[in-house]
Amino acid sequence: MKKVAIIGTAGVPARYGGFETLAHHLVLQWRSQFNVTVYCSKDVYKKKERPQTWNGAKLIYLPFSANGLQSIIYDIVSILHALFYADTLLILGVSGCILVPVVKMFTKKNIVVHIDGLEWRRNKWNGPAKKFLRWSEMLAVKYSDADVADNDEIKKYTAEHYNSLSYQIEYGADHVMKVNAEDSDLLKYPFLKEEYAFNVCRIEPENNVHVVLEAFSQLPDQVLVMVGNWKNSEYGKSLKDKYSQYPNIYILEAIYNQRELDVLRSNCLIYMHGHSAGGTNPSLVEAMYLGLPIISFDAAYNKATTENSALYFHDAQDIISLMNNRENIDLVSVATQMSQIAKRRYNWSNIASKYAQLIYAFDYKYSKAKTRTVLVTLAGEDLYRDEVSHLSNTKPFYENL
Repeated sequence: MKKVAIIGTAGVPARYGGFETLAHHLVLQWRSQFNVTVYCSKDVYKKKERPQTWNGAKLIYLPFSANGLQSIIYDIVSILHALFYADTLLILGVSGCILVPVVKMFTKKNIVVHIDGLEWRRNKWNGPAKKFLRWSEMLAVKYSDADVADNDEIKKYTAEHYNSLSYQIEYGADHVMKVNAEDSDLLKYPFLKEEYAFNVCRIEPENNVHVVLEAFSQLPDQVLVMVGNWKNSEYGKSLKDKYSQYPNIYILEAIYNQRELDVLRSNCLIYMHGHSAGGTNPSLVEAMYLGLPIISFDAAYNKATTENSALYFHDAQDIISLMNNRENIDLVSVATQMSQIAKRRYNWSNIASKYAQLIYAFDYKYSKAKTRTVLVTLAGEDLYRDEVSHLSNTKPFYENL
């Protein structure tokens, strides 16, 4: 069987975020298909929680963090180690991709890079870090054997900026389950007896946590439950201190128990999604799969994920208006559309199959296509048109850069 190394996540079983969940389910789906090795961070798993294998995959633990500045070292060390045995390196994220041109110069290893959702745009990075990440993104797309975009808008971005037709693979969501609250759940979370809006995310500015909290601070009769890693930044600590005083706002620390998280999501009235940087956000597709009506930040890739069928906001006032008028909105219809889209597009069997097809394609001399993009002026607006049609009449989603 082919040997595949999965690089760039905190590890499996998943405990952290989207890439970890992706790696987790690729391992489960590929047990009889590939010999898989996953690189894991010792920061995430205690010594007694570090088995050598998990569901058939070999696990290698490194003494670096998979996030922040250390992620560069973490990814580079993982790449170098994987060169000794792997046929294909699946690199999730671009932090260590400064090494990709060197790898391609001296080896015949197949390199697949999932570029994520424009990491360089995140507010947590300073100027030099943003420049480095953007440079690393360019190297990843230019020198990898295949670059993966998880969203239509990211695919347009790589075509327009790097002349590359990215291989589009999204995320799965069928691991979540709709769970009814039991007595023990009601005892621990009394708000489950009420109608409430719910949000789970990393507590970062680009997820518009402050906007959602500000809106519900002005909606005293409507309950908000928000789950996240509040202690990890001054941004999170300050928001928790400020908004914990509001009786209608429940601020909960990160929850890693899947059932417990599913209980809170399954029983909410509305799911709030504030992400403004990224591609296809796992938390969004999971909420869609649960059949929740969604109020999402009005970003092009969120609209692509939800096929323009959710409710959208730009600022706190939009949220206030939507919540105050929810009796006039057909939330059942919105929820039904979200569920139908998710079940059609976001299942792990389909996602794993697409990655597997890409890996097998290298045996048949697969190489990613290039596209030539021309600028067309129409009605006073600059529109991008692609000669192979997938970019026809699209407006760049990064227009506000």
